[in-house]
Amino acid sequence: MNITKESIDALNAVVKIDIKAEDYQNKVDQELNNYRKKANIPGFRKGHVPMSLVKKQYGKSVMIDEVNKLIQESLSNFLVEEKLDVLGNPLPKSQDDFSWEKDEFTFEFELGLAPEFEVNLKPKKAINSYKIVADEKMLDDQINNIREQYGKIVTQEAVAEDSNITGSFVNKEKEIDKKSTFKFEKINGKGNVKKFIGKKVGDQLELKSKKLFTDEHILMNILGISHDEAHDFDETLQFTIEEISRTELAEINQEFFDKVFGKDIVKSEEELKAKLKEDAEKQFLTQADQQLLNAITESLIENTKFDLPAEFLQKWLEVAGEKPLSTEEAIEEYNRSEKGLRYQLIEGKISKDNDIKVSYEDLKSFAKGFIKTQMAQYGNPNPEEKELEEIANRVLTNQEESKRLSDQLMNEKLLTFFKENVKLKEKEVTYEDFIKEVYK
Repeated sequence: MNITKESIDALNAVVKIDIKAEDYQNKVDQELNNYRKKANIPGFRKGHVPMSLVKKQYGKSVMIDEVNKLIQESLSNFLVEEKLDVLGNPLPKSQDDFSWEKDEFTFEFELGLAPEFEVNLKPKKAINSYKIVADEKMLDDQINNIREQYGKIVTQEAVAEDSNITGSFVNKEKEIDKKSTFKFEKINGKGNVKKFIGKKVGDQLELKSKKLFTDEHILMNILGISHDEAHDFDETLQFTIEEISRTELAEINQEFFDKVFGKDIVKSEEELKAKLKEDAEKQFLTQADQQLLNAITESLIENTKFDLPAEFLQKWLEVAGEKPLSTEEAIEEYNRSEKGLRYQLIEGKISKDNDIKVSYEDLKSFAKGFIKTQMAQYGNPNPEEKELEEIANRVLTNQEESKRLSDQLMNEKLLTFFKENVKLKEKEVTYEDFIKEVYK
């Protein structure tokens, strides 16, 4: 057997495999002997079927199987030995004059090769690394929300500006009959506000759904309709008031602190704000890190230039999935996935060049930390090491869960590397400004 590689260009090659009868005949003979021992053919005792008959009946299919096995094994070994970094899988080239009636065969496979490139970790423009802080307005709003959560509900006779209003929205044509509660302050427009002020339990109002509330998502939740429906919903609603109340905010005192955080953990309004600020900014850190990773990913893709074997990959996509794709569908799929493929190659090079990897011990330790956090949320902050070990081992036997945790850990390792090596500019913002700036 002879295997050779012909380079078409830097990104494409063809591997040629020449196979002679001597390369596969021994395997074929062994397999036919096994068939002979097991064959049940009328007129012959088991194990005594003439080899000529076995060859006539099974010889061709066994030979084809053994040649295909030899091709796959030889091609795989060749790619490893030659250290060829291929994209997708080798594609067999069609041969118009091919015949299994011969005893010598030639097979050719197209290869798409990974490009060689350097990663630019220091682009001219520094990447924003956001430090999200909880400002006074956010803390005050959060305190008011908690005070409302622990407050006292007081019944009102008529709708006022501080009211919570409960009632049923009806539109028979759209089959809507939904009881909901909302705050008066969420009503939008002077005309709508005027309709509600002073109304009492039992009163009925005719309302237009469009711009009824300050946010269309409120309408979505109140009527129980989908997100898309809420944006286009423009109907008349009959609303019957069933309850009117206001929330008397809980007093800020030691009893309040103990209800929210546990006995004597917080002892003053200053400590309350400090605690809320600390908790909020811990949550913000995760969001800021995810945004930073996204921004670095985009920057790396934009600033790391290399070509891909696009034509080969499009051909490969036609046959790679469970369902074959047309040429047009494969091109569309390639265009959708090209950016992701580029980042995979960049990430792979960074990981290889800087020895960033996830070992099994790393993964198990990470899984234990994840499990411990979850157990703490359910009231078990200090599980025994043996219990953690058993749960982690069980979790990691699930391939899907193991991959999810491995990807998460790899992202953490990469983020740590990026923070130390990428050109960053720290920018302190409030959460409101972060949302406006990043998700504008």
